[in-house]
Amino acid sequence: MRLGAHMSIAGGVENAVLRGQSIGCEAIAMFTKNNNQWKAKPLTQEDADRFNAALIETGIHPVVAHTSYLINLGSPDTALWKKSIASMEDELARCELLGIPYLVMHPGSHMGKGIEYGLARAAEAFNRIHEKLPNLRTVTLIEHTAGQGSNLCCTFEEIAKLREMIRAGRRIAVCLDTCHLFAAGFDIRKPDAYADTIKRFDDAVGIKQIKAWHLNDSKTPLGSHVDRHEHISKGKIGRAGFKNLLNDQRWNDLPALLETPKGPDMKEDNRNLRALRRLVVE
Repeated sequence: MRLGAHMSIAGGVENAVLRGQSIGCEAIAMFTKNNNQWKAKPLTQEDADRFNAALIETGIHPVVAHTSYLINLGSPDTALWKKSIASMEDELARCELLGIPYLVMHPGSHMGKGIEYGLARAAEAFNRIHEKLPNLRTVTLIEHTAGQGSNLCCTFEEIAKLREMIRAGRRIAVCLDTCHLFAAGFDIRKPDAYADTIKRFDDAVGIKQIKAWHLNDSKTPLGSHVDRHEHISKGKIGRAGFKNLLNDQRWNDLPALLETPKGPDMKEDNRNLRALRRLVVE
């Protein structure tokens, strides 16, 4: 797996790459704009040139972007739904300009209207987006969720159903998060339970749809449906779960990215990356 972490774009998108290099990342995750604002300053070709020069210089790949947390494609609120569609279009266009292959997004929440409604609403949003932007290369990765509240896609079957309703299925794949899996009730700590989890995903969605992993330990217990990230081996998953994942050759060359708490000096990322690398069996 190509290990890395989520990096800040403060001072310019290329700085995310350089920050990743400074702590030994092989891949990185990033936002392409402020993740808590709808509007963003447009990216320029000069921004893209600096970003891609940094990628060439460092050898970091792939980059996995993440959408704003404000987007909710499952929302029953028409104004919010349309705003989310416009924001998603902008996020995809930003990734396309930068040459980023994957854009992770939370599919949204049905806000009490029910799972079937939320999935249909999200699928309609994607179909509109893909019809408007037919030639973009960036693939959207649906992130499996912990099952908090009315959030969509905490089961593999929900992911499969959403993908089936999206006409341009080739433009939709999946990002799995270890913390979300565990909180949703999928135990990855013992080899047999880990193997069963992956088989269940393969049966429902197809293992080839997994294009990226988020590596986070969990502050909360198995099946809690509460998404709280913890440092590697310091939470309820522990070393064994990550060892199972890191030594599964099916994930060779896939990006595996930390989203754990950290300060500006990134020492926590350093520590977590070392902890992960120690679990890889040569």
